[in-house]
Amino acid sequence: MAQRPYNTTSNRRRVVKTPGGKLVYHYTKKLATAPKCGDCGVGLPGVPALRPRQYATISKRQKTVRRAYGGSRCGECVKSRILRAFLVEEAKIVKRVIKSQQIGKK
Repeated sequence: MAQRPYNTTSNRRRVVKTPGGKLVYHYTKKLATAPKCGDCGVGLPGVPALRPRQYATISKRQKTVRRAYGGSRCGECVKSRILRAFLVEEAKIVKRVIKSQQIGKK
């Protein structure tokens, strides 16, 4: 398809001088953005910044990190999720123990 003359984001171009001295257009691709953590919004380390269609061409091991929530959440957020879940479970156990002690006193 021929490039249109409108200055849109998909039609960005730069002027390049060829070895023959001519000035020609090089059409540039859109910049890729890195995937972000769903909780804190920081860029995910270990996952490349590509355009959406290029993720189909790379292998699964390059798109993710081998960890729980890998490729979706950063390590700090995963750590805080695990800690929060553990503390919630501990709070339930403490509540149950206190309740059983109060029943034992009566």
